[in-house]
Amino acid sequence: MKLLLNTNKSLSTVILAAAAWLGANLAARSPMDIVHAATAGQESGAQATSAASPEDSAAHAGAQVYAEHCSMCHGKNREGNPPTYPSLAGIKHQLSDEQIATLIHNGKGGMPPFPALPQNEVAGLLEFLGTSPNGAAQPAPHSSMLARKGIQISPEAAAGGALFQQNCAFCHGRDAMGGETGPDLTRSKLVLTDSDGSKIAQVVSEGRTSGDKKMPAFQFSSSQIQALVAFIRARVVAADAMKGGRRGVDVSDLQTGNAEQGKQYFYGAGGCAKCHSPTGDLAGVASRYEGLQLEERMLYPRGAKSTVTVTLSDGQKITGTLAYHDEFTIALTDHTGTYKSWPTGSVKYSIDSPVNAHVEMFSRYTDDDIHNLMAYIQTLR
Repeated sequence: MKLLLNTNKSLSTVILAAAAWLGANLAARSPMDIVHAATAGQESGAQATSAASPEDSAAHAGAQVYAEHCSMCHGKNREGNPPTYPSLAGIKHQLSDEQIATLIHNGKGGMPPFPALPQNEVAGLLEFLGTSPNGAAQPAPHSSMLARKGIQISPEAAAGGALFQQNCAFCHGRDAMGGETGPDLTRSKLVLTDSDGSKIAQVVSEGRTSGDKKMPAFQFSSSQIQALVAFIRARVVAADAMKGGRRGVDVSDLQTGNAEQGKQYFYGAGGCAKCHSPTGDLAGVASRYEGLQLEERMLYPRGAKSTVTVTLSDGQKITGTLAYHDEFTIALTDHTGTYKSWPTGSVKYSIDSPVNAHVEMFSRYTDDDIHNLMAYIQTLR
């Protein structure tokens, strides 16, 4: 019995010493070391003999870390609350593990840094972010409906549908027919003229960041991109088969107004010329946008930057582009590109939002005003 007690004490001492060494070793490692730790299980998987793989255990631990530190902003299922808090579903297709680890440690914009988060927890969080929300990929929508219509969807398209739901549906809609911020892909000129899928592949791989087109690049394999293309094409076929259920808007639907009367409204009662110029900010606007997208920008220009002036307690005024604002924090980016923020209770501030002028017009527009103004805007090519 005495021998057994001594053995247990020795074993406890060894375990405590090993745990202390592990904690000290992890604390001194860089984000890249974390990445290696998160992926080390994959290299030694063939030697694992336990029922649960190291990756599964790390992902489970990472889920707990996510629930404690991340879910409040990014959502229980990583769905996010854009534009302030982006969705994290499929984030590992957009950023490398090292980039994600750096973001966690340093923060960005309205996201606070977590420099004291133990690195083994960061490694677990990386594993968790590589899993599908709710533990499984979501099936492509409307597959049963397509079957009833006699439209067969290939296994490749079904796989692409699961990928689409996780990474693309938030913007483009679950059926690829347009969402909150993304266009209807079943009526996209690029999609409809892409005979071999190369154009879609380029947009997916490179993203779109020029002008107002904000789409991130995705780190998909060639087979995954082919599956996405197959799914989008299946959705085009399904959209064409819909009877009386067209959701898109043709350009011709919005060409019913009088351009000359719209021009008079632009310079007169509408007051548009006070802020805009056909040879300045609106030059060529009808070449960059068309149809519903152009009308949406005319009525409510999403992404228009607001200016904020912050007055400090000593009277100093700082002006810049509004970067962040909620009930607790006001932040701006000044002319040098420096990000500055203050608690809202410690400063005075005023925000000049150009979108407000458009919102004020909603109650004043008549149907003819909108149709005529749209007809005139479409001439600015």
